[in-house]
Amino acid sequence: MSQKVLLSEKEINIILHRLACQLLENHLDFKDTVLIGIQPRGTFVADRLTKILKEEYGVKEIKLGFLDITFYRDDFRRGDKTLEATKTKIDFLIEDKKVVLVDDVLYTGRSIRSALTAIQSFGRPSEIELLTLIDRRFSRHLPIQPNYRGRQVDAINNEKVKVLWKENDGEDVIYLINK
Repeated sequence: MSQKVLLSEKEINIILHRLACQLLENHLDFKDTVLIGIQPRGTFVADRLTKILKEEYGVKEIKLGFLDITFYRDDFRRGDKTLEATKTKIDFLIEDKKVVLVDDVLYTGRSIRSALTAIQSFGRPSEIELLTLIDRRFSRHLPIQPNYRGRQVDAINNEKVKVLWKENDGEDVIYLINK
């Protein structure tokens, strides 16, 4: 098994700032927009973006939530490994709001499909957009594309993208791992 650094800490930081600017360009004051990090790994991206938007671009208030999709996954009862749910934290209304779903890696699109189903439990948004840090574009099983993407990666079958975060893993780095 070999691994190659796809993005360093500096590159991740640059990409997060670009994504924050793109969000700012399309949503200005975030009055009618909410960010929803998809549990577990999308929450790190959503947290970072929220911090950048508030501290560096002066956005006063951003509604940030976290969505667990475990019970909405189509592989929930398949396989030997028991999936463990994480916590959903959405303490605001999303009715008629613009929702930006945030995840770290877009692979097959199945997690996003699950998130689209799960978010309906919280109301009917006026619009839903997708932001992903990494887009594995040749791996899609469903017709799902991001509105905002950090980096497009052409990973083939035996390759895996692994995203590490300081808060959870001790460093910010993204690897391409060849199994």
